[in-house]
Amino acid sequence: MNTSDSRRDFLKKSALLGSGLSLAASTSLKAFAEVAKSKNKLPAWKGFNLLDFFSHDPNGGRPTKPEYIQWIADWGFDFARIPISYPSYLDIDRSRPIRPDEVLNFDESRLEKVDELVERCISQGLHVSLNLHRAPGFCINAGFVEPYNLWKDQEALDAFCAHWDMWATRYNGISKKNLSFDLVNEPYQRADPNDQHSPGGPVDMLDYHRVAEAALGTIKSVKKSRLVIADGNGGGGIAMPELADLELAQSCRGYHPFPISHYKASWVYKDPSTVPPVDWPLQQVDKLLDIENIREYYAPWKTLIDQGIGVHCGECGCYNETPHDVFLSWFGDVLTVLKENGIGFGIWEFSGTFGVLNSGRKDVEYEDWYGEKLDRKFLDLLRSQI
Repeated sequence: MNTSDSRRDFLKKSALLGSGLSLAASTSLKAFAEVAKSKNKLPAWKGFNLLDFFSHDPNGGRPTKPEYIQWIADWGFDFARIPISYPSYLDIDRSRPIRPDEVLNFDESRLEKVDELVERCISQGLHVSLNLHRAPGFCINAGFVEPYNLWKDQEALDAFCAHWDMWATRYNGISKKNLSFDLVNEPYQRADPNDQHSPGGPVDMLDYHRVAEAALGTIKSVKKSRLVIADGNGGGGIAMPELADLELAQSCRGYHPFPISHYKASWVYKDPSTVPPVDWPLQQVDKLLDIENIREYYAPWKTLIDQGIGVHCGECGCYNETPHDVFLSWFGDVLTVLKENGIGFGIWEFSGTFGVLNSGRKDVEYEDWYGEKLDRKFLDLLRSQI
């Protein structure tokens, strides 16, 4: 059977795949059983983001080796979020900015690559969260030219809904226990949407509600039972009671306080060399940030849970410039608070600068793991939460 036939076979039999594999079934049942133990309507899935399609260039992603997914499952994790830049699966001229008339030029061969990753994850018992990291008209990581603004332009919203209609139809046969949709990564409104360092803030909630409601309606029209998630406003961190009237779960972030999680990150700071050193607890002017401050940060998310809205932390972790001991001390507190609230998590990448493998930290004694550099202390900290 060739690759195309295999992908088509997966799409036809995906419902059977999700229920027929004992590992996948037992993991899903275990995950959903956790809901009964807490007020959180979402299972406390725990795992990683996989960045195969994170780049707009289909050759610029970070391929997930088959053994990575096997290790994730073997280590006891049950979640994979797949953030996707929508141009990565289009047939377009990549030598210039994308045009409005090109945003629906779906490339079947590239879509099949996404199918393959989804299939591999589900076959190992992982719940897959499919996310548009760059959507028509918006991406939190700017630096390229989008042809319109998702939050303001109807043409962009129409394209956004068309993409979700495509994904909802394509994966119609997959159970919500195995697959959810995360609408758009980290909504944020910049003065100049195409300038990474342009000032901005949370999206106007009327605009966010309009966009979320339209996409949700599109997805539910294809499969009413599909689980759909909306990322927190203002870059993911702001809970949204304003969306409580919609059938949406919400996704928070595990990056607070930002000076620790993104210490010296080049995409955040114009001149990382000027960033002051960090420690944990973190002294900021006249306030000491510690685990109690983290509890305060997640209080609005706990309120959503108490109101019956499911919450998951779709992204969390720490850039590799933060001193390792500071990172582990701080992140241990983050995980403690998430667990107190029954909130699962997805580390921002498995292998790379935020990952348990090959992070490039200069102050870690790595363990050789089948030729990969494993941060054993980080992995043990994560596994202690399972």
